[in-house]
Amino acid sequence: MDENIIAVIPAYKEEIAIGSVVLKAKKHVDRVIVVDDGSPDKTAEVAELAGAEVIRLDRNYGKAYALMRGLDRAKELDCSVVVMLDADGQHDPDEIPRVVNPVLRGEADMVIGSRFLDVRGDIPKYRILGQKILTSTTNFGSNVSITDSQSGFRAINREALENLNFKSYGYSIESEMICYLSYKGFVIKEVPISAIYDVPNKHKKNPFSHGLSVLNDLIGLIGYRRPLFLFGLAGFILTVLGLAFGFWAFSIYYQTNKLPYGPSIGSAVFLILGLLMVTSGLILNSLVQIVKLHE
Repeated sequence: MDENIIAVIPAYKEEIAIGSVVLKAKKHVDRVIVVDDGSPDKTAEVAELAGAEVIRLDRNYGKAYALMRGLDRAKELDCSVVVMLDADGQHDPDEIPRVVNPVLRGEADMVIGSRFLDVRGDIPKYRILGQKILTSTTNFGSNVSITDSQSGFRAINREALENLNFKSYGYSIESEMICYLSYKGFVIKEVPISAIYDVPNKHKKNPFSHGLSVLNDLIGLIGYRRPLFLFGLAGFILTVLGLAFGFWAFSIYYQTNKLPYGPSIGSAVFLILGLLMVTSGLILNSLVQIVKLHE
């Protein structure tokens, strides 16, 4: 059976870069789909002139929604492999074969292009720090070991594509995809890629707020996948605080023969909350195990 490789590119206000990205991508894939996420400029027109099939959204829904729309279209076109990349020129489309080939050879169900396996770009230091935090959190939530969870340059096979039936609305789509496919038992691999940060539009969102938003989504995902750890850790910390306040209150009582109001109340509150958190974690963990058995 002939391979049908499709590139999906979500785009928002990228009229400067999108044309060259589409033209270069067309050399390595059978079809390019650009999802114009409500751009007020000529992103859609330029992408069409470059030869892409363009899906126009009536307003800006965000990257996750745009990407999932493109993936749905790729399924309709009976693709065998989908490669995803950014529209701003940060990714080099000429590296598409490097990302796609392990999928074609059956070595992995999803291949992620990592900027940190063989660094060949001038990555800003604050980005490295933020990426390490988000990647470590993603690895914990997914039980995989990767180096670049936030890379949007990745490829998946048809079976993995069929299993991407979750909803995502924020900027954490990359991490959620990893966690979801890992949870389903799909094999995930990385290959080194280059990255260009001196792109025309640069950041459309403040990197700090963007990172916090992704981290918040990841913590929620971990709470769903591994509630015993999340609630248990919080409960343990609160319990330790309760014991510390209790020891403080006992020390004051031993010295003055008077029970201090503040430390005593603090000890009781922290101990109660801590035990409630641990109990909640145990209950939720049991429910998660039941869901896993059902699936």
